[in-house]
Amino acid sequence: MPLDHFITLGRSGLRVSPLCLGTMTFGEDFGWGANEEDSHAMLSMYLDQGGNFIDTANIYTGGHSERIIGDYLHQQNVRRDGIVLSTKFFCNLFPGDPNGGGAGRKALLQQCEASLKRLQTDYIDIYWLHNWDQTAPVEETLRGLDDLVAAGKIRYIGFSDIPAWKTTEAQMIARFRGWAPIIALQLEYSLLERTSEGEHFPMARDLGMGIMPWSPLKSGFLSGKFRRGSGDNVDTKRTGMVGVPSEADYDIIEAVAAVAAEQEVSSASVALAWVRSRAGVSSTLIGARRIDQLQANLGSLNITLSSDQIQTLNDISRPKLNFPSENNETLAPMLAFPGMTVDGRTVTSRSF
Repeated sequence: MPLDHFITLGRSGLRVSPLCLGTMTFGEDFGWGANEEDSHAMLSMYLDQGGNFIDTANIYTGGHSERIIGDYLHQQNVRRDGIVLSTKFFCNLFPGDPNGGGAGRKALLQQCEASLKRLQTDYIDIYWLHNWDQTAPVEETLRGLDDLVAAGKIRYIGFSDIPAWKTTEAQMIARFRGWAPIIALQLEYSLLERTSEGEHFPMARDLGMGIMPWSPLKSGFLSGKFRRGSGDNVDTKRTGMVGVPSEADYDIIEAVAAVAAEQEVSSASVALAWVRSRAGVSSTLIGARRIDQLQANLGSLNITLSSDQIQTLNDISRPKLNFPSENNETLAPMLAFPGMTVDGRTVTSRSF
């Protein structure tokens, strides 16, 4: 699948590439990112291969990531309407200012204006609420976002890392008030983090939201750099921040490596191909610190896993979900349709 085989994002008319270029690594301000030259080279590689979807946030390298993107778009004379540019608000860049972050009207409006300046653009395609502000009424946040849509400063609204019940409440309020809806979710999702399958995935399906997984390689754990028994001295500047895999993680890492060996590809390609195969997933966020890492991630689009390989990875990484997700998935169908096939699913007969 090439980058220019586009996907419609959620219940919207917005078409995006199957891999989205995440830019948390743009800028060396936090001690582990890419410099401006390498960041610009990665943008060029992504766009030259047909990609159209770039994601950032106001907090990424303290705003430097947004400035790097803005400088690139200006210097390279990129046609702004030809790309989908998204950024996030919530994180406070002004310690001591209680309105410098969060999701209240004053905070979100000033954050939007600041991002527009750093990105050197008149509008943002998707504006994401980065985290849940438990101190701000969700109606205030939604109305502020709807006003930004009406003003032409943002085109669409997304939620990132918000509880499923709160996202559902917000979507229902937006629908009843006739405000701009939430079209997509950014969620941590990978073979090492699947718990969002319990609530977020079915919610997104029923409420018309596309799912954009972030950290599909689990902070590099699934990249192939980590192997059981190889020690903890892995060549990554972020190891001190993200730690090392657990023994249970290594079982999954080794299964990914085995499939990669069968396919004669990298572990990263297998992990990304598995995420892309999941029902409900729209565009997957990828990030890189070096251009060779980006090229390897883009190459995952050429990988197709067999049904047996997918099943192997599904089984070894199967998560323990919160109640009542497990009951809804296994016990409830057995109670309602024992021994029957309904909607293509054959249900086990109950033994009582």
